[in-house]
Amino acid sequence: MALEVILIDWARDPLQKLYAAYRTCYSPKTPGEVWGEIQDGSISPEKIRGFIAERLKTGHASPLEQVVFWFGISGVSRSLSHQFVRHRIGISFEQQSQRYVKFKEDRLEYVRPKTWEKAGLADEYDRLMAEVTRVYFRALEKGIPAEDARFVLPNAAPTNFQVMVNFTEMLHIADLRLCWRAQWEIRHMVALMRRELVRAVPELGGQLQPKCGDRRMGYCDEPLDEWKRCPIGKVRPHKEQLFEILEQHRHGSAVPLTEKDIREVEDAGNEG
Repeated sequence: MALEVILIDWARDPLQKLYAAYRTCYSPKTPGEVWGEIQDGSISPEKIRGFIAERLKTGHASPLEQVVFWFGISGVSRSLSHQFVRHRIGISFEQQSQRYVKFKEDRLEYVRPKTWEKAGLADEYDRLMAEVTRVYFRALEKGIPAEDARFVLPNAAPTNFQVMVNFTEMLHIADLRLCWRAQWEIRHMVALMRRELVRAVPELGGQLQPKCGDRRMGYCDEPLDEWKRCPIGKVRPHKEQLFEILEQHRHGSAVPLTEKDIREVEDAGNEG
């Protein structure tokens, strides 16, 4: 069954909303004054984009909660959905019900990982799913309610979502689920979500990276052996490398601070 992700909608003028949110924090102007400048064209789109780009570098994330996206997701497994719904802050799910939806025989598909085929077990997998399908429909024919017939459905059973998520949580989801160690199906789904955002709002979509990305933590904090296996490990530092640098400094490799250095820190900002 094919996984599909569509970007249904997003908050109107997300860059303007972000600009106004950040300016409210860093300007003596009222929100009304800031929005007046946006709406009368005093602030150009180029200046808005540049200002946001600089703010995103600071890690000030709360304004990002004011930008919201809606996704339609279909053809994912219940195995994926059990992982996805663990994201609970800044996100809302509506998921296809197995209680109220009676699957039709021509629609009861399932997700099959490629590893089963590589292991030579694809036929056994398909036979098991066919038997589950037969028992499920036999249960419905015998009058067993769908809410009870669903007990035989496997993690491979497909499900659909409509999701509302703010950009702060979208960044967090990408941090975890675009990582090499994430389960393949949810990694693929989040990659498609990212692709949709890059197309719609490239200034924001481009911020979505695994947590080792240069726009995120900048280094890998997963086990060292996993970092060595990661396809992008060769271009991202591991935390152990950073610890080695720290140890070098602790053992005297760092340039020592002088009393003059300390005085400069003490006096900084006191010139007036």
